[in-house]
Amino acid sequence: MSVSMPTAAELLEGRRRVLVTGGGGFIGGAVVRRLLLESDALVFNLDKMGYASDLTGIEAVLSEQGAAATSRHQLLHVELADADAVQQAVQQADPDLVLHLAAESHVDRSISGPGVFLESNVTGTYNLLQAVRTHYEGLSGDRKERFRLHHISTDEVFGSLGAEGRFSETTPYDPRSPYSASKAASDHLVQAWHHTFGLPVVLTNCSNNYGPWQFPEKLIPVVILKAANAESIPLYGDGLNVRDWLYVEDHVDALLLAACRGAVGRSYCVGGHGERTNRKIVEAICHQLDQHTPSAAPHSALIRRVTDRPGHDRRYAIDPGRISSELGWQPRHNLEQGLQATVTWYLEHQPWCSSVRDRARYDGSRLGTLKP
Repeated sequence: MSVSMPTAAELLEGRRRVLVTGGGGFIGGAVVRRLLLESDALVFNLDKMGYASDLTGIEAVLSEQGAAATSRHQLLHVELADADAVQQAVQQADPDLVLHLAAESHVDRSISGPGVFLESNVTGTYNLLQAVRTHYEGLSGDRKERFRLHHISTDEVFGSLGAEGRFSETTPYDPRSPYSASKAASDHLVQAWHHTFGLPVVLTNCSNNYGPWQFPEKLIPVVILKAANAESIPLYGDGLNVRDWLYVEDHVDALLLAACRGAVGRSYCVGGHGERTNRKIVEAICHQLDQHTPSAAPHSALIRRVTDRPGHDRRYAIDPGRISSELGWQPRHNLEQGLQATVTWYLEHQPWCSSVRDRARYDGSRLGTLKP
């Protein structure tokens, strides 16, 4: 797809200091890499360096770009649940722009242990808002005029769709999992700090992201790795749950557009026009593996139905009309292109997958089942 998007430098328009929370994560890391590659901004990467955090992709960019890029990236090893540490980190970063991506995000883990999701996603967002509010109130002139806090959220706050319709910015909130409930709460906090305290915020709600460097606990990397190693591939329930898949680099385009050119107080839904059932996604990955290692075909023979996730939302789909019409965003990759690139990347980076799983003490087994 030949779609041209502005570079990070063109979008920042003089914003020199950018604070990215969760920059050690999958989407946050993609944002940090883009900022380092396409701008000369100073990037402050606030991350607690939890189980899914990894800087390998960022370090690769820094190595390629040399000392100049290295001097523009600073890791702030901070937990958002620590209010004093967050306050100090915001003071140190002295940002012109904040992109808030830090969050616990795995639904299955939220079923197994919801407490950390409240701590990170709700209390952590509150602590950040308080620190950023103090910072913003101390700014003046052009810096204050240009300042934005962009809060990145999920389509899961809207609940579950039937066979028809798509989520939009006017869809009522109806979260169904501990994860989505914690993200819904954080969205409401951000809007409240805008309306009550005048904090200039922008919000986005995205569909399911996929692509390189995603911690291998989510559906697409799990299926790729299990298929590549001839392991049983779990398919929840009947496999007909639908998700709208968004390639991570297309999401980064949308995030920077919304952060820099979005209207203050406005929310934007970001979807990839990639609506598929989980079964179709799994079968497409198996087909890719058949092409890569035909001797092991068909990889679809490895698919096994397993008990469905408790409260599994049936269908998500996003209408990205507002961000497209107001800001000119369009995805640059269709699902087939993005999936092919992602499968290839994971097949070439299996040692990295093993390393991060070992470090996180995650063996690839299923999470989020209710004990009898």
